Parts: sequence; structure tokens; C-alpha cells
Amino acid sequence: MSALRLVIDTVTRLGAFEHRAALDLPLAGLTALFGPSGAGKSTLVNLVAGLLRPDAGRIVVGETVFFDADRGIDRPVHRRELGVVFQDARLFPHLSVRSNLLFGWRRAGERARRPVATLDQVVPLLGLEGLLDRRPHTLSGGERQRVALGRALLAQPSLLLMDEPLASLDAARKAELLPYIERLRDDFDLPILYVSHSLDEVLRLATSLVLFDRGCVSAAGPLAEVMDHPAAAPLRAAGEGGALVFGRLDPDPCSPGASVLSCEGFALRVPRADLPPGTQVRARIPAREVALALADPGEISISNRIEGVIERIDPAPQSDMQVEVRVRVAPGAAIVAAITADSARRLALAPGLRCWCLVKSVALDGAAMALARGRAAQADTSR
Repeated sequence: MSALRLVIDTVTRLGAFEHRAALDLPLAGLTALFGPSGAGKSTLVNLVAGLLRPDAGRIVVGETVFFDADRGIDRPVHRRELGVVFQDARLFPHLSVRSNLLFGWRRAGERARRPVATLDQVVPLLGLEGLLDRRPHTLSGGERQRVALGRALLAQPSLLLMDEPLASLDAARKAELLPYIERLRDDFDLPILYVSHSLDEVLRLATSLVLFDRGCVSAAGPLAEVMDHPAAAPLRAAGEGGALVFGRLDPDPCSPGASVLSCEGFALRVPRADLPPGTQVRARIPAREVALALADPGEISISNRIEGVIERIDPAPQSDMQVEVRVRVAPGAAIVAAITADSARRLALAPGLRCWCLVKSVALDGAAMALARGRAAQADTSR
């Protein structure tokens, strides 16, 4: 893993709004910036891009100082070696797809001699083979965004900024584009800053997560660690509570309609996925889909019965009537169950008590699983 870091420690005043960013993260993978509208996500992207100038502080990307107020450094926009993808594709309407892509290549200048990506790589990666001679107005929204991604890649950036690239697309076009962003994340050693309002996008794509609240960074770090941070409570309040697990997906030898997700210390039976055997995936287990039992329930219809130890019990943000029970099922993994407070009292649940997590296979369909970087599969997702 890259030892380079993204270090941002800035104060920026925009009228009555004060933006304070403080984070130090590995410069690798996809770092999602998440929070409500007006929280400061896009402001951070504009600061990194050089479109806004901080009033104080510094921005360091790898070994390059973009901004340092004390040292009088403010690297010009064109020398920051960035690729940027906005909500709207911003393609040149009078140019073909091929010419739009090659504009990124020409913009790279000397950097094209040590390319991050070539045209021959980008075209098949983003499925652009049949679009090269077309003009932007003949493309769908998803196709235009794929071209914008290709143009940004061919600019040979050291960092890719994506400011809500799916926000203007309908659900079908978003679903079409997400696999391409996954491939971009996994096939290139190119760090990505990704702004999103969609928690589903974040859980599917991110390796790191930065939460914003009222102009400040409230939490930052590995995805699963931040999702368990108190600052993430508003996300759980929206009914999004649950756990992330990482593992290897293989066909189930006992059932042609199922696959087995082998995680460290346990396994999950899931609906058959159209992925090559051995694919590393991340799976989201919604807390509302997990039931608890104090003894192995034996012959029941629920395929996944995972033994563990209760780690803690928290009030559920979304309801005074519910609690979230966190169960350690392996050294590097925990599962969260959302149950009623009455059930927790009736079962006398408490930290240290052994129990079984019951998870329906149908809760782990294709929408719950996404590709994961191989190294991410080894991360501790439970802290």
C-alpha cells in the first residue's frame, strides 16, 4: 500500500460560513466525502483543486505541497496534476467522443510520457468502443459521464476528484455507471476523492470515509471504522445501520442457486452471483435483517447462523423502541442486529453473552454486495 498521505488542515471563510478541514489519510483507494447539503464536501474538493484559496493552513498531496499559507505556497490550478469529474459531464459539444478523450491526453503534456492510462486502456475499461465517433448530444447521461471519466484519466492525474458524478442520473444510469467506477478504483493506482449524498454509493465504492457536518470534518478514516463512529449516527438514523464484511465469493457446491462468501472466521450463504470464482467482495448486512438466538436454532429456513459474542448494546438512533446489538463473530468482523428493546430485555442480552446471528440469504443479494480491493478484504472492519 502506498505510504503517501493526503494531509489537509485548512480554515476557509466564505461570508458567514467557516469551513474547517482537518484530515490525514493514506493517498490510496477511493476516499468518499459524505454529509448533508451545505456541509462542506464540495468546498473541500474546490480547495484541493485550487478553485478556492484557504485563509489559513496547508494542503499536501503525497510529496507535493499544493498550499501552505505560512510558507506562501499556492500551486496554480494547472500545475496540480488533477483530473476532475463534475455532476454534469462538461464535454465539448463540437468534438467527437474520441476528440474529447484526446483533449485530456493533450492536456497532460509531459506527463503523457509516464502515463497513468492510455487511450487503448481507457476505451475498453469504460465501454466506449462504439461511441468514439459520436457527438456528446447523442449520448445518454451515463455515457457522457463515462466519457468525462475517460478524459479525466487521460489527463494523467496524480489525484482524481469526483464531485457527485452520479447526482444528475436516474437510478438505471447510476446502476450502469457504478461498475465502471469500481473498475477505475481497482485497475489503476490512482487515488480518488469522491463526493456523494448517497450512502449506498459510499458503502459500495469507498475504502476511506470523511464525514462533514456544518463545515467541519467530524470523522475520517477507514470506511467501516468511520461507519461505527458516533458522528455516523445520523446515517443509522436514516435506517442505514448494519455491518460490512469482506470475503471471497465462490459457487456453493451444494446448491446451483447459491454462492458462499468465505470471510475470515465465518462464511455466509448468499444468492448465486454472476462473478468469477474467487472474486473478493464486500457485503453489507443490514441490521434490520439480523435476528439473534441464545442457542443454535437447529433446523430452520434461515441458512446463515453465525456464532459470536455480544460486544455492546446501543440505543438505535432511529427509534426509542429499538437497540443495536453488536456481535463479534471473528477477530476482524462484527455483525449488528437491530431488535426491539423489549426483546433485548426478555433475552437478558448483555456484553459478553454468546449468541447466534441469523441472517437470511435473500438479504445478501447482488444489491448488498460489491467488488472490493484485494487488500481491503484484509482490513479490520469492526472497530
